[in-house]
Amino acid sequence: MRLELAWGWLRRWWLRTFRPGYVARMQLLRRGQCPNCPHDIIDPRDLKFFRNVCGYYFGPEHDRFRWRGQLRLARAGLAELLVFAGSLALLTCGMVVLGTWLSLVWLTYSAVIPGAFALFVVSFFRDPDRKIPPDRGAIVSPADGTVDDIEELDHCEFVDGPAVKIGIFLSVFNVHVNRAPEASRVIDIQYFRGKFGNALRPSTAKENEQLWIALETSDPPHRRILVKQIVGAIARRIVCEARPGESLARGQKFGMIKFGSRTELYLPKEGALCVQAKLNQSVRGGSSVLACYADHDSTP
Repeated sequence: MRLELAWGWLRRWWLRTFRPGYVARMQLLRRGQCPNCPHDIIDPRDLKFFRNVCGYYFGPEHDRFRWRGQLRLARAGLAELLVFAGSLALLTCGMVVLGTWLSLVWLTYSAVIPGAFALFVVSFFRDPDRKIPPDRGAIVSPADGTVDDIEELDHCEFVDGPAVKIGIFLSVFNVHVNRAPEASRVIDIQYFRGKFGNALRPSTAKENEQLWIALETSDPPHRRILVKQIVGAIARRIVCEARPGESLARGQKFGMIKFGSRTELYLPKEGALCVQAKLNQSVRGGSSVLACYADHDSTP
């Protein structure tokens, strides 16, 4: 992250020094308001770390770099892919070339180790397309992983009543992109500092560092849904691109947690709620239906 922030500072200096016309044009295209903004925003790339706390934004048509979202790799992980996977790939190639040139068989075969780590980094940041269920009232999984906790709560402060909690553990081999469980509006985002315990244990959800995304469904009766992004022992960075007041479509990507974690979903327990998730079930973010509300018409 510090490398990216330092690169951003250098990039903005270069743009202001050698491309003042581009800077002036982007300032005219910038939308929104951010009084006394502490962030230096020239183009959409500068919103990567601040989008959910900055009032400025750019229209999709003015984002020259939106093609990066078509790579099927998480945009939030492109820096890690370049720095870590790129370095490991170069090391692998160097070991193979050097081992072949010096006839060192052991060095050539040892190149498998950094090569495997490079492939792991690429695999971790993969972002495959998902088929989003069209059924009204369906609540899809906010993350890939394994359902390891389903609990009925007598009272959840956010939904102001009984609720059902569904916990999902994400191993380092799962896709880590988070998606909206239902078409909804972001009404609040809260960040809590904490520990970095093993996310495999559901109990760590109460003490680990986490971020809460409070949602209100777009369709009546406008239920409140809570999604928690919770770090683990290895995953120590939460990415949330959603901002309060923004509307999200069902299955829309809003962030990720880097390198193993857990995600929890809180649903208001009402007579119409039917929980379909099962313990130890493998789920896919945006496509696996965890629950549905029967008071909605089941047709698209």
